[in-house]
Amino acid sequence: MSAEIFDDLVAEQERLEEILAALPAAAWHRPAAVDGWSVRDVVLHLAQTEEAVVLTATGGDGSGASVANPGPGFAVGRAPAGTIDAVMDRMVRADGSEPGEVFARWRAARRAAVAALCAADPATPLAWAQTPLKPATLATTRLAEHWAHGLDITGPLGVAFPDTGRLRHIAWLGHSTLPYAFTLAGLSPQAVYCELTAPDGATWRYGPPEAESTVTGPAGDFCRVGARRLRPERSGLVARGPHAGTALQVLRNYAA
Repeated sequence: MSAEIFDDLVAEQERLEEILAALPAAAWHRPAAVDGWSVRDVVLHLAQTEEAVVLTATGGDGSGASVANPGPGFAVGRAPAGTIDAVMDRMVRADGSEPGEVFARWRAARRAAVAALCAADPATPLAWAQTPLKPATLATTRLAEHWAHGLDITGPLGVAFPDTGRLRHIAWLGHSTLPYAFTLAGLSPQAVYCELTAPDGATWRYGPPEAESTVTGPAGDFCRVGARRLRPERSGLVARGPHAGTALQVLRNYAA
């Protein structure tokens, strides 16, 4: 799976790069679907977090906060829960780089991050946000982040951004972290079986088939709910059993 996730991460980033390269200059200053951020801000955030990937994958200790080095609380995973978004927002607002600089920086950072993850020991967890992650899992979170922010950029601009088979990694991430999501919400983890329809019509299955709680429906909706880009009740997902509805409420494709 490791080589596949890195290839798919690169493919997702290349799709976004192609879209960004074609944007007119004015589009970079348009609002994205992130409260208070422009397209430029979203891409800057992606650049900053990719630089944090390089930092943690190459053994940086996170000391000395800066834009390129987020410092305590991000790459090294020392932030109290609920503060990471605030840290990221401050980092974005502190950097006044022009869109061309931001685009070049993200292009360099995302390539360096993939190279660093591929070179890291696949069995050794890397410090990240709240929980250390092995390189392949961290790559999966980066794919999820680039996909979600791709939605944030393309939606308001009316740019096509169709679902692909790469969503299987994001669906796996959301399901596999359900125990963490339940716990974060102050609830006991529960078994949930998911049977999701892939963009090509195939069926993706996660969890124990004998579970009392089940979620069925489009994989794209499942991933959007986990990215907090779609409310469960507005999705095409069907929750059955005692804990399935709660699972969709707590579902998350990210660390904090």
